[in-house]
Amino acid sequence: MSRSLKFVQKCLREIISPPGRAANVESRIRLAAHDLGWSFTRTKDAWYADPRVSIDSEEMRVVEEKAGVRYGADELQAVEELIRRADALLKRPDADRFRPFVAAFRVLAGTLDRT
Repeated sequence: MSRSLKFVQKCLREIISPPGRAANVESRIRLAAHDLGWSFTRTKDAWYADPRVSIDSEEMRVVEEKAGVRYGADELQAVEELIRRADALLKRPDADRFRPFVAAFRVLAGTLDRT
């Protein structure tokens, strides 16, 4: 089984159409098919990870979008902004040298708390 098919199967079963969404598996597959814009048969094949199935890039993008998968671009931008702010704090000619480190630590702790 390919890694992409395994990923799609997991997204279908756990995120796009989790157990509480419908009374039975067939209904969950049908709802997932509707959400993704796929046929019932295509969705069922991905649900059961049929080895004959291959997931193309457009299908993967749709699954990622519906599953809420985001990559690190937003987080990278946020981290770079935090680094810029920390650098600006460190470059200030303050008498209190510990304040920037405490501020940077608070920001880092806040970032880690969100994950």
